[in-house]
Amino acid sequence: MKLTSFCMLMLLCISGHALADGRVVDKVYHPYVQSWEREIEYRFAFQKQPDHPDNNSMVQKFGYGFNIADRMALEGYIEASRITPEDYQVTGYELELRWMLTEQGEYSADWGLLFELERQNALNNYELSAGLIMEKEFGPTSLTINALTVYEWGETLRSELETEFRMQYRYRWMPEVQPAVEFYSGENYKGIGPALMGVHKFSKENQLKWEFATIFAIDNSTINNTLRFALEFEF
Repeated sequence: MKLTSFCMLMLLCISGHALADGRVVDKVYHPYVQSWEREIEYRFAFQKQPDHPDNNSMVQKFGYGFNIADRMALEGYIEASRITPEDYQVTGYELELRWMLTEQGEYSADWGLLFELERQNALNNYELSAGLIMEKEFGPTSLTINALTVYEWGETLRSELETEFRMQYRYRWMPEVQPAVEFYSGENYKGIGPALMGVHKFSKENQLKWEFATIFAIDNSTINNTLRFALEFEF
């Protein structure tokens, strides 16, 4: 079986039942890894719950990553979060591995793998994620799909296997400004909304990427809307 056919089959199986925990909205990953890659990253997400104005969660991630092989990059994160203004604190750590399976343009779609291990230090809970990344170009637009299987366990979590699904459809208007639409699905969550992103290149190896999105709930079981923002400096 060809690599693209095998990956497509896995992607369909995973995305067929999109389940996950409540915080599904995060970065939509692209399958590319630069051979010289080093990066510093900042992510911000704010979830608003209209029925609970004093119970709105904020999460920030600070990360540093670098390539460990021509097609593989490793990144570590510190996570800080709060639900009320008084309880802001460092809440966890995360290790992420990205693996670019195919060269860009080698096949009709580009493929990669993503692995994440996250620990909530106060609760001693863990989350292990693994899944496929796919990106395909349609003229001046790009479709990116992330399909992840998630396993959770810990002192205050019931061990269970879930999945997440993320999708981004982006118009490559110009490198600095690229409008998009993003969709997220998980356990008790479905959301969709507009996004805007871009990249500014200072040199061949130095560039700044930025992303901004507002995701609105689209199902009855979801109680929050999410604002997300990210900055990534590659050098």
